Amino acid sequence: MKKNFSCQKGSMTIRGYEIYEENDNHIPVILSHGFMGNMKATEPYALELAKKGFHAFIYDFCGGGFETTSDGSFHEYMTPFTEVDDLKTVIQYVQGREDLDADKLILLGNSQGGFVSSIVASELQNEVKNLILVYPALCIPDDARKGKMQMIEFDPDNIPPHVGFDRFMICGAYPRSVKYMNIYEVMKKYHGDVLLLHGTADTIVDYQYSVKANESYQSEGTSCEFHLIEGAGHGFREKYFDEAMAFINNYLDKKVSGL
Repeated sequence: MKKNFSCQKGSMTIRGYEIYEENDNHIPVILSHGFMGNMKATEPYALELAKKGFHAFIYDFCGGGFETTSDGSFHEYMTPFTEVDDLKTVIQYVQGREDLDADKLILLGNSQGGFVSSIVASELQNEVKNLILVYPALCIPDDARKGKMQMIEFDPDNIPPHVGFDRFMICGAYPRSVKYMNIYEVMKKYHGDVLLLHGTADTIVDYQYSVKANESYQSEGTSCEFHLIEGAGHGFREKYFDEAMAFINNYLDKKVSGL
Protein backbone atom coordinates (compact mmCIF):
# COMPACT_ATOMS: atom_id res chain seq x y z
CA MET A 1 0.00 0.00 0.00
CA LYS A 2 1.15 3.54 -0.78
CA LYS A 3 -0.57 6.47 0.87
CA ASN A 4 0.06 10.22 1.01
CA PHE A 5 1.09 11.79 4.29
CA SER A 6 1.99 15.35 5.23
CA CYS A 7 3.07 17.26 8.33
CA GLN A 8 3.66 20.88 9.24
CA LYS A 9 6.92 22.61 10.10
CA GLY A 10 5.64 26.04 11.07
CA SER A 11 4.01 27.45 7.95
CA MET A 12 5.71 24.89 5.68
CA THR A 13 4.25 21.57 4.60
CA ILE A 14 6.39 18.45 4.28
CA ARG A 15 4.89 15.91 1.88
CA GLY A 16 5.60 12.27 1.29
CA TYR A 17 4.27 8.73 1.18
CA GLU A 18 3.96 5.88 3.61
CA ILE A 19 4.56 2.48 2.05
CA TYR A 20 3.56 -0.72 3.85
CA GLU A 21 1.87 -4.09 3.67
CA GLU A 22 -1.60 -4.48 5.15
CA ASN A 23 -0.38 -6.68 8.03
CA ASP A 24 2.88 -4.92 8.83
CA ASN A 25 4.98 -5.11 11.99
CA HIS A 26 4.22 -1.47 12.93
CA ILE A 27 7.94 -0.62 13.03
CA PRO A 28 8.51 2.74 11.27
CA VAL A 29 11.45 3.44 8.98
CA ILE A 30 11.97 7.05 7.85
CA LEU A 31 14.03 7.35 4.66
CA SER A 32 15.80 10.60 3.72
CA HIS A 33 17.06 11.47 0.23
CA GLY A 34 20.19 13.26 -0.96
CA PHE A 35 21.27 16.70 -2.22
CA MET A 36 19.32 17.95 -5.28
CA GLY A 37 17.18 14.78 -5.13
CA ASN A 38 13.73 13.78 -3.97
CA MET A 39 11.94 10.85 -2.40
CA LYS A 40 12.01 8.86 -5.67
CA ALA A 41 15.60 7.95 -4.74
CA THR A 42 14.52 6.33 -1.48
CA GLU A 43 11.36 4.64 -2.77
CA PRO A 44 13.12 1.43 -3.98
CA TYR A 45 14.47 0.90 -0.46
CA ALA A 46 11.05 1.62 1.04
CA LEU A 47 9.35 -0.91 -1.23
CA GLU A 48 11.80 -3.63 -0.21
CA LEU A 49 11.44 -2.74 3.48
CA ALA A 50 7.65 -2.89 3.17
CA LYS A 51 7.98 -6.44 1.82
CA LYS A 52 9.73 -7.33 5.09
CA GLY A 53 6.84 -5.90 7.08
CA PHE A 54 8.19 -2.44 7.93
CA HIS A 55 6.09 0.72 7.72
CA ALA A 56 8.23 2.98 5.53
CA PHE A 57 7.99 6.75 5.21
CA ILE A 58 9.56 8.59 2.29
CA TYR A 59 9.35 12.36 1.93
CA ASP A 60 10.83 15.39 0.19
CA PHE A 61 12.98 17.78 2.17
CA CYS A 62 11.77 21.39 2.04
CA GLY A 63 13.65 22.88 -0.89
CA GLY A 64 15.67 19.68 -1.03
CA GLY A 65 15.91 19.39 -4.81
CA PHE A 66 14.65 20.42 -8.21
CA GLU A 67 11.44 18.36 -8.23
CA THR A 68 10.37 18.21 -4.60
CA THR A 69 6.75 18.37 -3.49
CA SER A 70 7.36 19.87 -0.04
CA ASP A 71 7.39 23.64 0.46
CA GLY A 72 10.59 25.70 0.33
CA SER A 73 13.08 26.82 -2.29
CA PHE A 74 16.21 24.88 -3.23
CA HIS A 75 17.88 28.16 -4.23
CA GLU A 76 16.83 30.34 -1.28
CA TYR A 77 16.08 28.13 1.70
CA MET A 78 17.70 24.71 1.96
CA THR A 79 20.69 23.96 4.19
CA PRO A 80 21.62 20.72 5.99
CA PHE A 81 20.09 22.17 9.14
CA THR A 82 16.75 23.04 7.56
CA GLU A 83 16.76 19.37 6.60
CA VAL A 84 17.61 18.36 10.18
CA ASP A 85 14.47 20.25 11.23
CA ASP A 86 12.47 18.56 8.45
CA LEU A 87 13.48 15.09 9.62
CA LYS A 88 12.70 15.94 13.24
CA THR A 89 9.25 17.11 12.11
CA VAL A 90 8.60 13.81 10.32
CA ILE A 91 9.80 11.92 13.40
CA GLN A 92 7.35 13.86 15.59
CA TYR A 93 4.57 13.00 13.15
CA VAL A 94 5.46 9.30 13.28
CA GLN A 95 5.74 9.35 17.07
CA GLY A 96 2.21 10.76 17.22
CA ARG A 97 0.78 7.82 15.31
CA GLU A 98 -0.88 5.31 17.66
CA ASP A 99 -0.77 2.57 15.01
CA LEU A 100 3.07 2.52 14.97
CA ASP A 101 5.71 1.26 17.40
CA ALA A 102 7.77 4.46 17.50
CA ASP A 103 10.02 3.04 20.24
CA LYS A 104 11.62 0.96 17.47
CA LEU A 105 12.12 3.85 15.06
CA ILE A 106 14.70 3.31 12.30
CA LEU A 107 16.31 6.08 10.24
CA LEU A 108 17.76 5.37 6.79
CA GLY A 109 19.55 8.15 4.92
CA ASN A 110 21.20 8.27 1.51
CA SER A 111 24.05 10.74 0.79
CA GLN A 112 23.10 14.12 2.29
CA GLY A 113 20.11 12.36 3.83
CA GLY A 114 22.63 10.16 5.63
CA PHE A 115 24.56 13.20 6.83
CA VAL A 116 21.31 14.69 8.15
CA SER A 117 20.15 11.40 9.70
CA SER A 118 23.45 11.00 11.57
CA ILE A 119 23.03 14.47 13.09
CA VAL A 120 19.42 13.84 14.10
CA ALA A 121 20.29 10.47 15.64
CA SER A 122 23.06 12.10 17.69
CA GLU A 123 20.61 14.72 18.97
CA LEU A 124 17.61 12.47 19.66
CA GLN A 125 19.68 9.56 21.05
CA ASN A 126 17.34 6.84 22.38
CA GLU A 127 14.45 7.98 20.21
CA VAL A 128 16.28 6.38 17.25
CA LYS A 129 16.66 2.62 17.70
CA ASN A 130 18.64 1.90 14.53
CA LEU A 131 20.51 4.08 12.05
CA ILE A 132 21.27 2.99 8.48
CA LEU A 133 23.67 5.21 6.53
CA VAL A 134 23.95 4.58 2.79
CA TYR A 135 26.94 6.34 1.15
CA PRO A 136 26.49 9.22 3.63
CA ALA A 137 27.82 12.60 2.48
CA LEU A 138 30.14 13.13 5.44
CA CYS A 139 32.36 15.18 3.13
CA ILE A 140 30.00 18.17 3.32
CA PRO A 141 31.94 20.17 5.95
CA ASP A 142 35.27 19.51 4.20
CA ASP A 143 33.74 20.55 0.86
CA ALA A 144 32.50 23.79 2.44
CA ARG A 145 35.98 24.50 3.78
CA LYS A 146 37.47 23.85 0.32
CA GLY A 147 34.91 26.02 -1.46
CA LYS A 148 33.83 23.24 -3.81
CA MET A 149 30.58 21.36 -3.32
CA GLN A 150 30.14 19.14 -6.37
CA MET A 151 29.71 21.60 -9.28
CA ILE A 152 29.33 24.63 -6.99
CA GLU A 153 32.52 26.63 -6.36
CA PHE A 154 33.07 29.70 -4.14
CA ASP A 155 35.61 31.48 -1.97
CA PRO A 156 35.29 29.76 1.44
CA ASP A 157 36.79 32.80 3.18
CA ASN A 158 34.23 35.16 1.68
CA ILE A 159 30.97 33.28 1.18
CA PRO A 160 28.40 35.48 -0.59
CA PRO A 161 24.60 35.41 -0.06
CA HIS A 162 24.34 32.83 -2.85
CA VAL A 163 26.82 30.37 -4.32
CA GLY A 164 26.65 28.39 -7.54
CA PHE A 165 24.94 29.31 -10.78
CA ASP A 166 21.63 28.92 -12.63
CA ARG A 167 19.75 25.86 -11.38
CA PHE A 168 22.72 24.88 -9.17
CA MET A 169 22.57 28.07 -7.11
CA ILE A 170 22.04 27.65 -3.35
CA CYS A 171 22.01 30.09 -0.45
CA GLY A 172 25.35 30.94 1.13
CA ALA A 173 23.91 29.89 4.48
CA TYR A 174 24.40 26.30 3.35
CA PRO A 175 28.23 26.25 3.39
CA ARG A 176 28.39 28.74 6.28
CA SER A 177 26.29 26.41 8.45
CA VAL A 178 28.75 23.50 8.16
CA LYS A 179 32.09 25.23 7.55
CA TYR A 180 33.33 24.84 11.13
CA MET A 181 31.63 21.53 11.83
CA ASN A 182 33.38 18.32 12.88
CA ILE A 183 30.77 15.77 11.80
CA TYR A 184 32.63 12.89 13.47
CA GLU A 185 32.45 14.56 16.87
CA VAL A 186 28.72 15.09 16.32
CA MET A 187 27.79 11.64 15.05
CA LYS A 188 29.69 9.67 17.69
CA LYS A 189 27.28 11.04 20.31
CA TYR A 190 24.78 8.50 19.01
CA HIS A 191 25.05 5.21 20.91
CA GLY A 192 22.32 3.20 19.21
CA ASP A 193 22.92 0.61 16.52
CA VAL A 194 24.40 1.55 13.13
CA LEU A 195 24.69 -0.03 9.69
CA LEU A 196 27.05 1.80 7.33
CA LEU A 197 27.32 1.06 3.58
CA HIS A 198 29.55 2.71 0.97
CA GLY A 199 30.78 1.98 -2.55
CA THR A 200 34.48 1.75 -3.30
CA ALA A 201 34.05 3.58 -6.64
CA ASP A 202 32.18 6.58 -5.20
CA THR A 203 33.60 9.72 -6.88
CA ILE A 204 31.31 12.17 -5.04
CA VAL A 205 31.92 11.01 -1.45
CA ASP A 206 35.15 9.08 -0.99
CA TYR A 207 34.50 5.87 0.92
CA GLN A 208 37.28 6.83 3.33
CA TYR A 209 34.78 9.17 4.99
CA SER A 210 32.75 6.12 5.98
CA VAL A 211 35.90 4.28 7.07
CA LYS A 212 36.54 7.17 9.47
CA ALA A 213 32.88 7.20 10.57
CA ASN A 214 33.08 3.52 11.46
CA GLU A 215 36.24 4.16 13.47
CA SER A 216 34.54 7.08 15.21
CA TYR A 217 31.53 5.00 16.22
CA GLN A 218 33.69 2.08 17.33
CA SER A 219 35.88 4.40 19.44
CA GLU A 220 32.82 5.21 21.55
CA GLY A 221 31.76 1.58 21.88
CA THR A 222 28.84 2.06 19.50
CA SER A 223 27.79 -1.02 17.56
CA CYS A 224 28.53 -0.24 13.90
CA GLU A 225 28.34 -2.83 11.12
CA PHE A 226 30.31 -1.53 8.13
CA HIS A 227 30.39 -2.89 4.59
CA LEU A 228 32.16 -1.63 1.49
CA ILE A 229 30.43 -2.53 -1.78
CA GLU A 230 33.15 -3.23 -4.30
CA GLY A 231 32.81 -1.24 -7.53
CA ALA A 232 29.69 0.68 -6.51
CA GLY A 233 29.52 4.41 -7.16
CA HIS A 234 27.42 7.13 -5.53
CA GLY A 235 23.94 5.68 -5.77
CA PHE A 236 23.40 1.94 -5.69
CA ARG A 237 21.73 0.57 -8.82
CA GLU A 238 21.01 -2.88 -10.23
CA LYS A 239 23.39 -5.46 -8.71
CA TYR A 240 24.77 -2.89 -6.26
CA PHE A 241 21.27 -2.09 -5.00
CA ASP A 242 20.62 -5.82 -4.56
CA GLU A 243 23.87 -6.17 -2.63
CA ALA A 244 23.03 -3.20 -0.42
CA MET A 245 19.54 -4.56 0.30
CA ALA A 246 21.01 -7.93 1.20
CA PHE A 247 23.21 -6.22 3.80
CA ILE A 248 20.25 -4.17 5.06
CA ASN A 249 17.94 -7.18 5.32
CA ASN A 250 20.57 -9.28 7.08
CA TYR A 251 21.26 -6.45 9.52
CA LEU A 252 17.57 -5.99 10.29
CA ASP A 253 17.06 -9.73 10.76
CA LYS A 254 19.81 -9.71 13.41
CA LYS A 255 19.07 -6.42 15.13
CA VAL A 256 15.33 -5.79 15.07
CA SER A 257 12.99 -7.83 17.24
CA GLY A 258 9.48 -8.57 16.05
CA LEU A 259 10.38 -9.57 12.47
